[in-house]
Amino acid sequence: MQNMNKDASQNNTSVSQTLAKRSGDQRQSLVENKLSFTGSASELSIYDTYRSASRVGLGSQQLLYCGMVKGKKIMYGNNTQSGNEQGEIFLPHESFVIPPNAFVEIDFPEANEEQPTTCLTIEFTKERIETISERMRDLTTLESVEHDWQYQPHIIHTHHTTDTQQLLEKLVSLFTQNHPDKEMMVDLGVSELVIRLLRQQGREILLSYSQQAPDTSGIIAAIHFLEKNLAIPLNIDQLSRHACMSRSKFYIEFKKQLGCSPGEFQQQLRIKASAIAIGAGKTVTEACYDVGFNDLSHFSRRFTQFYGCSPTAYRLNHYGH
Repeated sequence: MQNMNKDASQNNTSVSQTLAKRSGDQRQSLVENKLSFTGSASELSIYDTYRSASRVGLGSQQLLYCGMVKGKKIMYGNNTQSGNEQGEIFLPHESFVIPPNAFVEIDFPEANEEQPTTCLTIEFTKERIETISERMRDLTTLESVEHDWQYQPHIIHTHHTTDTQQLLEKLVSLFTQNHPDKEMMVDLGVSELVIRLLRQQGREILLSYSQQAPDTSGIIAAIHFLEKNLAIPLNIDQLSRHACMSRSKFYIEFKKQLGCSPGEFQQQLRIKASAIAIGAGKTVTEACYDVGFNDLSHFSRRFTQFYGCSPTAYRLNHYGH
């Protein structure tokens, strides 16, 4: 567990160090001091805030992919997922996607000179999203679901995976360095980020169908069974029967539809369910065993890898106790 905590900390530290080298001597404002770097039909902006502030506005005509680097923000928007008037806490290892022409307001409850709050945004055009949507549509169609990978413009707040965190680090490095292949490599990295965004959206649609109409398709029926039986060991043959497919076809179709294996998807569902349980007041141990993990150390490692902090730190960061 100590190694995983160290890895997550190093990820955030390396981004902070990279940004600090570029922004430290160019401060012009104490609140949302902005430093921007252009790329291929995209732009990276770094925002440092050195004092507490409230209701600071942020918006763009293009899509904004926001990632926290250090500190804490509270985000308010007309169509945030929670609809909570008190806002949503935004922490490192999380993404906040703001659609074109949308607007959010931000509080900075902990920012100060010694420990500024830092985040980054990557802005890309609607045309880029539409181009990648078309390519994904040509490759994969969600089975029996009316979804063609077109971006749905709503605010998304999610805990991103370690792979996404590493991609953001790579993009920071590419945007801020004068690499001879910078334009092409930035283009590839931003395209991957858009694909991850569209994949996340596709998963949300499949999960919505699994809860509202679980008999829509075989894959959705299997997802529904996984959601309702998180604590039992994964059984591919059982899932294949629910999907009315052979074992080999089910595995291929599942990975095509969700972008990961059934085992990886079950682990993600378990980790998210455990976080909800921790937020509801259960102990880390209770949350661990309730969702089907048999080893507390293994659970803590997986939780830290997914959320970027230990279960105990997650409780403290999000709920203050």
